[in-house]
Amino acid sequence: MKIMFTFPGQGAQSAGMLHALPDDALTMALLQQASEALDEDILLLDTPQALASTRAVQLCLLICGVSWARRLQQQGVVADFICGMSIGAFPAAVISGALSFADALRLVALRGELMQQAYPQGFGLAAISGLRRLQVEGLIKQVNSPQLPVYLANINADTQIVIAGSERAMQQVIDLAHEQGAQKAQHLAVSVPSHCPLLDEPAEQLAQAFKQVELQSPTCGYLSGTTGRVYWQPQQISNDLAFNMARTLNWHDAMIAAYQRGVRLAIEMPPGAVLTGLTRPVMEQGEALSLSQTSVDVARTLAQRVTAGVESYQ
Repeated sequence: MKIMFTFPGQGAQSAGMLHALPDDALTMALLQQASEALDEDILLLDTPQALASTRAVQLCLLICGVSWARRLQQQGVVADFICGMSIGAFPAAVISGALSFADALRLVALRGELMQQAYPQGFGLAAISGLRRLQVEGLIKQVNSPQLPVYLANINADTQIVIAGSERAMQQVIDLAHEQGAQKAQHLAVSVPSHCPLLDEPAEQLAQAFKQVELQSPTCGYLSGTTGRVYWQPQQISNDLAFNMARTLNWHDAMIAAYQRGVRLAIEMPPGAVLTGLTRPVMEQGEALSLSQTSVDVARTLAQRVTAGVESYQ
C-alpha cells in the first residue's frame, strides 16, 4: 500500500494563510528563502487585498504546500506519489525533488503574472454539478464561438465539471445546464480562464522560461493531475508544469490511476479540503484526508499503518 500527497489549486486560498503556518524554524526558514528569492516581503501576499492578484494567490499556495509537505517529511511520512491540481503541481514538483523551491518561486511568480495579464477582466471559471462530461460538452458546443469562447476545463469527478471562458459564454452554458437538470451551476471566484486554449500563448511563454531551469529526476512518482500519467523524466515534468494552465485537468482519472497503483492514503496539504472530497470516493479501500481538518500526528499514524500494510480502513 502506498501514500500520496496532494496539493490544491487556485480557489483554495484564504486570507492569512501564510501567517497561519506553524511558528517554528522550518516555517521561518522557508519564508525567508521565499522573500530572498523574490526580493520582497512574502508575508505581504496573504492579505485579502493582495489575494485579489493571481500572482499572490499562486505564490501563497506554493509556499503553503511545500511547508506542510516538508513538515510531514520531517515526521517521517514519505510519499510514494505526489499530485497537484493546476498550480498545485508546482509544490508537488518541489516535494518530489524534481524542481528546486527557489526556481519554483520564480516560475510561479511569472506564471501568475502571465495568466493575469492575458485576461484581466470578463473571463474566468464556472462549476457545474450533476451533469456528466458528455452532457456538458454538448452544452459547450451550443455556445462556443470566437465571440463567446467557452471550453471544458476540469473533470473533477463523474458529475463535477468546470468550464472556462468569457463570463457571457459561461452564463449561457450555466443557463442551459440548469435546464438540463444540473444540481448546481455557478461562476467561481477565479478571474482567469484556466485549462483551455485561451491560455496557449502564456503557456508557451512559461515554457520558454523553463528552458533556463534545470529539473532533476524525482525521488517519488510525479502523477500529473492533467493527464493522469506518472512521469519520471525531467523533461516530461517540465512540459507538464509549463502547459498545465492551458490543458484540461482530469483529477478524476488521476485519482483512479493513483488507486490502481496501490495508493491507499491520500493526504491533502492546506489550505482547504476540496481535493479530499474529490479523492475520497475513488479510495474504495483506502483513506483520503486533509491536513486542514486533521493533525500531522494523525496523518503520521495513518501513514505508519499504511506503510506496515495494516488495512486501517476496514
